[in-house]
Amino acid sequence: MKKLFIPVILAFTLLAGACGNESARQDPEANTQSNAAAANTSAEGAANGTSGSNSPGTETASGTVTYQSENGPIEIPANPKRIVALTNAPNIVALGGSLVGVDTWTMNNPLFTDKLKDIAVVSEENPEQIFALEPDLIIAGSHMKNLDKLSEIAPTIIYTWGKLDYLSQQVEIGKVLNKEAEATAWVEDFTTRAKAVGEEIKAIIGKDATVSVLEYDTKNFYVFGNNWARGTELLYQMMELNMPEKAKKDALGPGYYTLSNEILPEYAGDYIVLSQNKEAQNNFLQSNTWKNIPAVKNGRVIEIDTAASSYSDPITLEYLLKIFKDGFLSLP
Repeated sequence: MKKLFIPVILAFTLLAGACGNESARQDPEANTQSNAAAANTSAEGAANGTSGSNSPGTETASGTVTYQSENGPIEIPANPKRIVALTNAPNIVALGGSLVGVDTWTMNNPLFTDKLKDIAVVSEENPEQIFALEPDLIIAGSHMKNLDKLSEIAPTIIYTWGKLDYLSQQVEIGKVLNKEAEATAWVEDFTTRAKAVGEEIKAIIGKDATVSVLEYDTKNFYVFGNNWARGTELLYQMMELNMPEKAKKDALGPGYYTLSNEILPEYAGDYIVLSQNKEAQNNFLQSNTWKNIPAVKNGRVIEIDTAASSYSDPITLEYLLKIFKDGFLSLP
């Protein structure tokens, strides 16, 4: 994750997942980096942002295709069987890709732990470990170390977090896995369903109601913009719910904004989505200042698990869509 992780986040990465207090604010994808299955059936297929495409009709006799990556064309297996994913692993899981190695953030995410049994945990810091897995494809972040060494082990696709939006990224992973149609079908289906849920929510809470996405560690609170995981893409971009003006002013650009306890009430919307880091307790939650925030006092707080909400891949997005639908439609 590029700067902080608390998916977010934070991924991004609202990257997440979480290593101590900082991991919960990390970029949604830069550490896995930051949201399954395909269409209605498998609910697995589209999320977080970068670039590239497969050139149609370029499969060679050796079973490779030319993928137009952000760093130029690269020959990759037409149907990769042994993928090491140092980033975008959740997107690959959502499409049933054949993984042999993933980053620690994804492995520690409760939405993926069971899906990644018997998969090795790897890091770009240890190319020898990756070499031992005999990958036929590596997917890495442009911020990572040892990219030259990784490219000597296997074809290495490099993504820069944020170059594409969270849905376009899933389509890119679909191209890599020769499952572009499946990825695209999920994007279209999920978009339709999520927008419909958004309309249901607005009919209940009012079209002018505001929603804040907040997160805490042991010392601070954070308010998120519209592209830092924690469901922010879903709430603000897809459902088009309203962000409080203060949050819009301070968090929309950088992705998140650190709050002191004194000013936190100014950033609280009519409804609050509270990303809770189970590894960190914040005494402010017991304070009268917190309890007297109207959304808190009126029971209009929806809680999500930081560790399970720090990506924007299909599995995470499907998980959060249900939480938001059930939560908003049942709140007073």
